[in-house]
Amino acid sequence: MNRMFAVPTQNKELCAHFGHCESFAIIEVENNKIVKESYLDPPAHQPGTYPAFLAEQGVNTIISGGIGVMAQNLFKENNIEVFMGINAENPVKLVEKYLQSELESGDNLCNSNHDHGEGHHH
Repeated sequence: MNRMFAVPTQNKELCAHFGHCESFAIIEVENNKIVKESYLDPPAHQPGTYPAFLAEQGVNTIISGGIGVMAQNLFKENNIEVFMGINAENPVKLVEKYLQSELESGDNLCNSNHDHGEGHHH
């Protein structure tokens, strides 16, 4: 299995809100082993920019704390899997949990005051 994961980060840990991250950890996996970890600065945050940016990077899976409904829908349109409701941790450890089927999507941890659309609870 060759996959590319993106984890929004703040200080090299999972950032609670996808749209407020300082960088994306990009974790490349080949044959269920992590082969590369790198950090990319995101483009300016506008609605829809992050999903397009990560799709261009070849990302298959997003691991996030909170993520807006619009971003979730854009990822689905690009056939990118979204794991949300994940607590802050080192991105490599999160991907390792995913590879061992120990990572479970939970409730969206997005608690910002932005209007992300229907289904967003404050």
